[in-house]
Amino acid sequence: MEVMPQIESSAHSKRRRWIAMTAMLLIALAAGIWIWRARSTVANAKETGAVPVVSALVAQTDISVKLTANGTVTALQTVEVRPQISATIKNVHIREGQSVRKGDRLFTLDTRTEDANLNKAGAQVIKDRADLMNAERNLERQRELFRQEFVSRAEFDAAQNQVEVLRGQVAIDHASVDASRVARSFGEIAAPIAGRTGAIAVYPGSLVQPNGAALVNITQIDPINVSFTLPERELADLQQAFAKGKVPVGANLDLPGQPALKGHLVFVDNAVDTASGTIRLKAEFPNPDSRLWPGMFVTVTLAPRTLASAVTVPVQAVQTGPEKKFLYVIGDDRKVISLPVNVRLIQDGIAVIEGAAPGTRVVVEGAQNLRPGSVVSEDREQSTEDRQGKGGAETNSAGKQ
Repeated sequence: MEVMPQIESSAHSKRRRWIAMTAMLLIALAAGIWIWRARSTVANAKETGAVPVVSALVAQTDISVKLTANGTVTALQTVEVRPQISATIKNVHIREGQSVRKGDRLFTLDTRTEDANLNKAGAQVIKDRADLMNAERNLERQRELFRQEFVSRAEFDAAQNQVEVLRGQVAIDHASVDASRVARSFGEIAAPIAGRTGAIAVYPGSLVQPNGAALVNITQIDPINVSFTLPERELADLQQAFAKGKVPVGANLDLPGQPALKGHLVFVDNAVDTASGTIRLKAEFPNPDSRLWPGMFVTVTLAPRTLASAVTVPVQAVQTGPEKKFLYVIGDDRKVISLPVNVRLIQDGIAVIEGAAPGTRVVVEGAQNLRPGSVVSEDREQSTEDRQGKGGAETNSAGKQ
C-alpha cells in the first residue's frame, strides 16, 4: 500500500525537471538568435560602410537673374523759393512741413511801391497817347499845306517825324505798364511744384530780397527717385532691357513686416565711373503714403535678364575641391563619383551650374564624410526636388563665379 505514492512522487519530480530544462534551452536559443542578429547587423554595416546622406535631383528651369544694390532715396525735384522783388513779408500762408499743391499761395509781399509804379506807368501811357493824337492832327494839317505848297518839305518831314517818335514812346509806355504789372504779380508767391515744405526762415515784416536767403524749399515726395549703382559688366543687359520697355525695380526698407515697393528704371547714366567701375542709375517709385523719404537707404533689386533652361542644384550640393568645384553624383549602385562643374550664379540657395545633366541625383547634405567610391544611404524623405523649388525663379543678387 505504501509503494504507489512513492512512485507517483518520483514521476512528478522528473516532469518538473524536464520542464525546467526545456525552458532554459528555449531561453538560451532566443539569446543566441538575438546575439547572432546583432552581430550580423554590425558586420553588414562594417562590410557595406554606407554613409547616410540627403540627396536631390538636378533641375532645369528659367531663372530670373536679380541684381541687388544699396540705394539712396532722392527727391524727383527740389525748388528753393526766392522773392523776385525787394519787399517786406505781409502774410505767410503755409506752415513748416506742410504738403502743398502746385499753385498754392505761399507768401504775400507788401506791393505798395509796385502798385504806385503801375499807376504811374498807366498815367504816362495816357499822356503820351494824347500827345500822339495831337501830333497826328498836326501832321494832317501839314500834309494839306504841303500839297498847296504853303510849307516846305522840311516842315512836313518834321511833323511826320514827331508822330513816329510819339508812337514809339507810347509803345515804350505800354511795355513799362507790362513790366510794372509783372513786378506787381511777384507780390503773390505761389508753389511752383507740388511737394512738402521745409523750414521757413521769414515772418510777417521780414525784409526779403532776390539775392538773399531762400524763403522756403519745396521737395517733391510723390513720385520719388532711388539712386544706386551697379558694376559696369551689367551695363549691356541693362541697356537691352531698358530699350525693350519698363524694367521693374523693387525697393526694400530695413523695417520688419514692410513689403517691397515697386517702381521702374528711369535713368541710365551716359558714362561709367572710372574710379569705381560702376554705372549710376535711377528708379522712380510711386510714393502716395510717403514711405520713402529723401536721404533714406534702401535695398534695390531688379532683374534685367533671364537664364533660359538653366541647370540648378541646391547650393549645399556644390563642393569646393583643390582645383575647382564639383558635385557628388549618386550612381545606381549607391556609390558616389566626383563630377566637376562650373558655377555660373548663386542666388537664394540655388546654384546655376554647367557640367551636370538634369535628373541626376546628387548629394546635398553629408558630403563631408564622403570620398569618391563611397557607398551612401539616402534619406528618401528629404531627397526630393522640392528642395530646389523653394528658391526657383525667386533670386537675389550674388556674384558671378
